[in-house]
Amino acid sequence: MVFAVDSIPAIFAVTTDPFIVFTSNIFAIMGLRALYFLLADMADRFHLLKYGLSLVLVFIGGKMLAAPWFHVPIQWSLSIVAGIILISVVASLTWSMPRADATGEEA
Repeated sequence: MVFAVDSIPAIFAVTTDPFIVFTSNIFAIMGLRALYFLLADMADRFHLLKYGLSLVLVFIGGKMLAAPWFHVPIQWSLSIVAGIILISVVASLTWSMPRADATGEEA
């Protein structure tokens, strides 16, 4: 809902046709809903992915803060983001989470 409220002024900057504004917001919300469940499932499967995504957000935030003084090329940014996510997925597969048995103790 917040996404739809935020994106309406951005869409009106591109076009004033109400049909396009309405349908694009509907499709965007449907896509975001599906993407949320995909990411939630991925976070369950790869227990270290949330830490990798945190590092991605820290990198992007630092890049935005440093933008007036230092420009990071797009290829470097994409490589760093993809590398962080790949490393967190591989680390999740390599070091599986300890599972609790029926008594509640870790195996």
